[in-house]
Amino acid sequence: MGRQAKIFKKESITIAFILEQLNSTVGVPTKALNSVDLTSRLVTESSLNRPGLALTGYLALFTYQRIQLLGNTECRYLAHLEDEAKEKAFNNLLKFPIPCIILTEGNVLDDRLIELATNAGIPLLVTATPTVEFMVALREFLGDQFAQQQSLHGSLIDVYGIGLLIIGPAGIGKSEVALDLVERGHRLVADDVVMATRKEEQVIMGAGTDIVQHFMEIRGLGLVDVRAMFGVRAIRFQKRIEIVVNLHVWNPDEEYTRLGMAEETYDILGIPMPLVKLPITPGKNVTVLCEVIAMNHLLRHYGYDPSVVFAERLAERIRKKGSASSVGRGIEYFEHDYE
Repeated sequence: MGRQAKIFKKESITIAFILEQLNSTVGVPTKALNSVDLTSRLVTESSLNRPGLALTGYLALFTYQRIQLLGNTECRYLAHLEDEAKEKAFNNLLKFPIPCIILTEGNVLDDRLIELATNAGIPLLVTATPTVEFMVALREFLGDQFAQQQSLHGSLIDVYGIGLLIIGPAGIGKSEVALDLVERGHRLVADDVVMATRKEEQVIMGAGTDIVQHFMEIRGLGLVDVRAMFGVRAIRFQKRIEIVVNLHVWNPDEEYTRLGMAEETYDILGIPMPLVKLPITPGKNVTVLCEVIAMNHLLRHYGYDPSVVFAERLAERIRKKGSASSVGRGIEYFEHDYE
């Protein structure tokens, strides 16, 4: 079913990278409050921490390895303390190698506290975004960065809004099928190498690599730039993988499903994805079959399964007549219309 690389995930990212992405990609304006080396502080997990108890002196369960968020509650607690007590409370955080401290909702710290953080080499960031909203955005970003990933050999196409991952042995025609689908109005996500990322419990997202992006290699033709040739309507940068279509040469000794009653699966990052095994024979229109696979998946998503409907109809015929051997016309009367 094609070659698969090992599962991998990032071990750490820098505060400098997080700050850049918050401003450019995530769209949450954030800036640095002090001048420290943002590349030397590493974040290793997606969880966040609000160190309210740590500020009061309870440090037994302080998860210092996480990004620390100071919202209205924490900042107002510090503001009501006397100068000496304020420094002592803040030093409860600084004695640990925390990645950084982020102030939300535009909160401010005394110059003395900023100086203490700078001397400790701990970055201070500030955003005007409300605390809960910022936590959701940052946790989503970090969850994406530390998600499990896997490189898959195949082509990912958005067909009628369904993400079809086409796999199969080299030379079977995956790229040609993908190009034909694009020509018919569908959208290419990635060809040859698909980067799969596990986002949530049952969600696998697919994207191309930063080098290949929307280029395709067609044997005998060479490289094709789908975006330049077909325009932006023909591409997507990401798409959820929902069905795996396995192209392979017809094997007369292999059993193929004909009614669709038994469902096969294909494992991606520990999640079983619906699998359609599509044997290739001369004259078979694989492109149209891929469209039918996508439309059939849509029907099932909205509660209509043709295999179930057919089975119910067959069971009803057996119940009424005691045998399914007698097959009649689909209609009882042709009317007076012979077209």
